Amino acid sequence: MNVTIVIPTYNEAENLPKLVSALFALPIPGLRLLVVDDNSPDGTGDLAEELSSQHGDRVGVMHRAGKLGLGTAYIQGFQRCLEEGAEAIMQMDADFSHPVEKIPVLIDTLQHCDFAIGSRYVPGGKLDERWPAWRKGLSAWGNFYARTILGMSIRDVTGGFKLWRAATLRAMPLERIKSNGYVFQVEMNYVASRLGFKSIETPIYFADRRWGHSKMNFRIQVEAAVRVWQLPGMYRDLKNL
Repeated sequence: MNVTIVIPTYNEAENLPKLVSALFALPIPGLRLLVVDDNSPDGTGDLAEELSSQHGDRVGVMHRAGKLGLGTAYIQGFQRCLEEGAEAIMQMDADFSHPVEKIPVLIDTLQHCDFAIGSRYVPGGKLDERWPAWRKGLSAWGNFYARTILGMSIRDVTGGFKLWRAATLRAMPLERIKSNGYVFQVEMNYVASRLGFKSIETPIYFADRRWGHSKMNFRIQVEAAVRVWQLPGMYRDLKNL
């Protein structure tokens, strides 16, 4: 299966070269990467170009004008991957929160579903033990809040470690996806569920980032709290394919 991993970046110069090395060490023939950089002040975009020069067409780079948000970065990345003929498209963070070694497992899982999810909230899944109790509680509450309001069976609706069949993404109205913070993950899961696509969750250990700084802020949290209530109305017209 021809797999491309979309990696949005903003100030990930410390992480990106290490991540690219780790990804290309995996036993995945023909693996390709697409870095979508939001004009990082720390030079991540320039580093991505250097990595592209080293690895040829195995590393693509999209440069955007500024910090335009996670959601639009993924949507533009997905669209480019579809145009270039990827059979499966992965999304993951650049900060090593998502376990690189689980990617082959997700690829195997995708043989049996429309999209595969690396999940923190199924048996065997776990959050970084170094997280304080309040942070674990906030993460669990946000996930419970979204899945309960939207009535989804997916256990980890806010996670961003997922592998999609290209056919699944082509069937989704990507031009209508408007969320930009982590609630983007919720919106994508909700739309896919409304269309009747099947997902399988694989347990992962979600680590805290090793280098750099988190992009989470209060505005992103507010967007998530409000958008969850808006989604049923936004997509009431969608029915199972």
